[in-house]
Amino acid sequence: MEKIKILFAITFLTVLLTSCTSKSDEYIDPRGTDYAGSESCIQCHQIQYESASHTSHFKATSPGTKENISGHFTAGHNTFFYDKNTKLVMEERNDSLYQVLYKNGKEVEAYSFDVIFGIKHAQTSGYWKNNYVYELPVSYYKSIDSWATSPTYSAVAPDFTRKINKECFACHSSNIASKYVTTKSTENYTFMGMEVENFLNKSTLIYGIDCERCHGPAKKHVQAHLKFPDIKKAQYVVAFRSLNRQQRIDACALCHSGNSKSRLKSRYQYKPGESLMDYFNENPTSKDTLNMDVHGNQLGLLAQSKCFKKSQAMDCMTCHNPHQDSPGNLTTYSKICMSCHKDIKHNSATVKTFTKTMLAAACVECHMPKKDSKAIRFLQSNKHSDTLSYSLRTHKIAIYPVTEK
Repeated sequence: MEKIKILFAITFLTVLLTSCTSKSDEYIDPRGTDYAGSESCIQCHQIQYESASHTSHFKATSPGTKENISGHFTAGHNTFFYDKNTKLVMEERNDSLYQVLYKNGKEVEAYSFDVIFGIKHAQTSGYWKNNYVYELPVSYYKSIDSWATSPTYSAVAPDFTRKINKECFACHSSNIASKYVTTKSTENYTFMGMEVENFLNKSTLIYGIDCERCHGPAKKHVQAHLKFPDIKKAQYVVAFRSLNRQQRIDACALCHSGNSKSRLKSRYQYKPGESLMDYFNENPTSKDTLNMDVHGNQLGLLAQSKCFKKSQAMDCMTCHNPHQDSPGNLTTYSKICMSCHKDIKHNSATVKTFTKTMLAAACVECHMPKKDSKAIRFLQSNKHSDTLSYSLRTHKIAIYPVTEK
């Protein structure tokens, strides 16, 4: 009887591993045969996958479905007025969502929400047309819980003709079809992995930043660990604990170090562990530290901080867990600050203003205040003269005047 149980267990395990391996082998990823697809990670990393799947990175782009869109579609909250005769209405039609333009009460044109960019602070959207994605003229902003113009769009004339370029997808998705020139020299130019086609193929889009965008292609990794489950050290995939400080920083800096550098290769070609120096050339504007924007250049701002300059170990993951969204409770971050600043002394004016309890929770609020983005500005319906800015917490850790808190 005992032998039968053992034989059954072995047979069951063999079938389980065979089916898992087959499932991975059958998957075809648009990026190539080296990729296994993020869902293959669930088999061994269920906790990390489920946590990561709810993050802003994972949802940096998503399909334009009702559950993915934050904006309102109910009457009284779904309309942007350009003038008394022209309005844009967010409407649900047959389980699809649209921005519908009306003039003098008559529908002129309607464009569907096909691709959603962002989830945490704001969302802008695009529609597909002839292998390109065009940005919709109205976006949702959490700070006002309402629709307003998409960044830099007009508040008096709707525009449905602005293309969303491939570089936007390169930081907001894990893939969209491209062909590259790997190495080609001419008399005046050298191409190093640059895209030679600018079209977008909907079927090759992998939404959001998935597991393999950060850990590299994992087909061999999945196969090896399903076949030999007793192996504890990660094989054929990049574990961040094995990277040095600069390599870890570069993996984040790929999309969080601004857009003022000249690109040598497509961001999609980058694999964790590689040097960004092989992907970008420094431009003079890259060193303009005074005008670095809070949107997109978190590393440039962090690099100006004494905390970062004086540390031999501090990197992005000192404060951020890539598998979890930033906690809403700022006390969590304050604890990280206090781990290095236990004996910090505030001046008498600060001590009078804040209790010890408040000080213990106020590190980020005071030393990394929210700042307005110069790049992302928008206008509200019926408030066309009142320009608003997208505000994000600066990553430049410093002592700021009280008025800037």
